[in-house]
Amino acid sequence: MTNKDIANQFKLLGDLMELHQENPFKIKSYNNAYITLRKLPDAVVDLTEEERAQIKGIGKAINSKITELSTSGSMSTLTKYLEQTPKGIVELLGIKGLGPKKIRIIWKELGVEEIGELLYAINENRLVELSGFGAKTQEDLRVKLEYFQQNIGNVHFSNLYEAANVLIAEMDELKPKDGRIAFLGEFAAQNTIGDKVQLLINYPLSKDEFKDLGYTVVESNDNKIILNSKAGLEIQIDSVSADRFGSFLIQHSILPNQSIIGDDDQYASEEEFFKSKGIGFVPAPARHLDHVWTYSAKGDIYPLIQKTDLLGLVHNHSTYSDGMNTMEEMVLAAKASSFEYMLMTDHSKSAFYANGLKEDRLFEQWAEIDAINAKHPDFKLLKGIECDILNDGSLDYEDEILKQFDAVIISVHANLRMDEEKATNRILKAIENPYSNILGHPTGRLLLSRKGYPIDHKKIIDACAANRVQIELNANPWRLDLDPAWIPYAMEKGVKISINPDAHSVKGIDDVKYGVLAAQSGGLTKEACLNTRGLEDFLSLLEK
Repeated sequence: MTNKDIANQFKLLGDLMELHQENPFKIKSYNNAYITLRKLPDAVVDLTEEERAQIKGIGKAINSKITELSTSGSMSTLTKYLEQTPKGIVELLGIKGLGPKKIRIIWKELGVEEIGELLYAINENRLVELSGFGAKTQEDLRVKLEYFQQNIGNVHFSNLYEAANVLIAEMDELKPKDGRIAFLGEFAAQNTIGDKVQLLINYPLSKDEFKDLGYTVVESNDNKIILNSKAGLEIQIDSVSADRFGSFLIQHSILPNQSIIGDDDQYASEEEFFKSKGIGFVPAPARHLDHVWTYSAKGDIYPLIQKTDLLGLVHNHSTYSDGMNTMEEMVLAAKASSFEYMLMTDHSKSAFYANGLKEDRLFEQWAEIDAINAKHPDFKLLKGIECDILNDGSLDYEDEILKQFDAVIISVHANLRMDEEKATNRILKAIENPYSNILGHPTGRLLLSRKGYPIDHKKIIDACAANRVQIELNANPWRLDLDPAWIPYAMEKGVKISINPDAHSVKGIDDVKYGVLAAQSGGLTKEACLNTRGLEDFLSLLEK
């Protein structure tokens, strides 16, 4: 189990105990353990109890529960509270903005135990009668619950992608010499969320082989097998003959027009198909886009962006705000991953919950950045900020401060309950600020958790083009915002997309790969990406 997995178990235990009105001191200790464990650089399961006891925030009781989790995979105390709590009430704990106190009121005073029951109660206007609830809160909760229900069965693409790559690595050891494995269907389109992994192979299936690897076989025949991974993710593997491998991949691609396929000829590879049609190769993630086919009709391979194209890491946090690592630790990790520069963008002063930087701490950080650059002359650490867009659209610092940054990312973090007009106008005003350089996570969404505020994407992108502001595709797999569907319009308007990790730790730097996967599904090219540029070109593109 990872530190994050163990931390989440303690968070759930603390929430359940609060729901049942248990000892507040124990609840606080479990919530503190959640925070502590998420920040630890080393895997706690690899430490002895004596070593863990030296860590501030891990007392005797927490330590023994970590041992229990690492040895048995469960925690008896958590199991006890889960058995006492209806499944639907536990699901409600996953709804953003609905804490244990409010859930208890809903549960005990309305007798609601399922999300469907709660939606019915909302439709009957019953929540407004409860203490702490009003019409606005009730409506906000309705939207969140409907969003949650619409996405039941879906998971973040990053989870599916990692599960697929683990399985492919295992299969590579066992496949025949000429065996091939490829992403298939909707999974190959790399959408931000999905319901299963889909793979295609060109050799016979063996269900015993997958059982030996630790997978559960749900269904199988000569041409298809459905598995469950150890984490419960569904994996579907189709098998076709080697001479039909390419044809099958094309036929199951998400295409703008199925007539593109045309005849029923068989192709051993996708490359053979495109060559026979006299058009350039269209990569699977972008096959649903009309403009990609238009480009490839000239005979050229569509130049879809690759992770290796990225030269700079934009949007990163350090211990100056809410990051887990120092700036130098972040720089060393970036250098180890062959990046050439990094834009450090800790939170601005209004983000008090994230230890946002007031002016005196900004000056302190800038001095340290200068020292780091002197120490690492082969790498450039840039002075940036993730500057809050305040409620009225103004930015979180005066112009005198803003003009001293190398680059300013502008983001909305507070007062998220906005209609489209309010949200759009708020962001438009911020874009028009002469010191704004990059618009961060434009809708504030958290995939499968929070829908995000509605914006007029065309107005926002047009304003970015007019004000020389570029747009972030936040690579955190919970965000992937700007939504890839808007990449073609941004490219058309000449707005560059910056694929940013929003890294809060050295481990978070690797999230850029999920941003690249999402960008590929939007047809982003190397040329249309901001941080594929070397340092000088990157900075010149940010000049007003």
